[in-house]
Amino acid sequence: MKNVKVVSLFFALNIFLFSGASFAQTPDAATTPDALIKMVVTDVMASVKADPEIQKGSIPKIVDLVEKKIVPYTDMRRTTEMAMGPNWKKASSEQQAQLTTEFKNLLIRTYSGALSQLRDQTVQFKTLRAAPDDKEVVVKTVVLGRGDPVPLDYRLEKTDKGWKVYDMNIMGVWLVEAYRNQFANQISQNGIEGLVKFLQDRNKQLASAKPAN
Repeated sequence: MKNVKVVSLFFALNIFLFSGASFAQTPDAATTPDALIKMVVTDVMASVKADPEIQKGSIPKIVDLVEKKIVPYTDMRRTTEMAMGPNWKKASSEQQAQLTTEFKNLLIRTYSGALSQLRDQTVQFKTLRAAPDDKEVVVKTVVLGRGDPVPLDYRLEKTDKGWKVYDMNIMGVWLVEAYRNQFANQISQNGIEGLVKFLQDRNKQLASAKPAN
């Protein structure tokens, strides 16, 4: 399916973004959204280059890296809610928590293989166009490599704990849109619990897969 290919490319290029900026800092609540993206990029890139196991595709290492250096700056609950659409309100609090956790794990494992392919890609950061009081912004970047430049944009929201990423766009397709139909189909056929099981089963499959060398 076309959207499956787009999602795969999305994740591969998203991880390739981690070869930009030339400084390392720690984001805090006062960090601007564009600076946040640059800081996370730098930190993750340094970690990837310093760990041979990640470069070999070690799932446990990659999960640990993402949990420590990427997840703190994302709002996976909102990402999951948007991917669920109207069905989110039909889920119980427990189901919402399960879906958020399983979806996060799916995203981590989906693009884990791209880390081992990290080479010499670089990223160009566009000037942020936003008003000082904006609560939601889009940080635009362009991934530069051997092929054509690829636009990769981040959608962030301002929270009381600072800016958080909740959606990304690759080649005109937003992440939550790429999953929305798949989630809706699972729910229409098997209900909310069916979607939870689908995500759990998919994560087990990915967890048992051998890393690509």
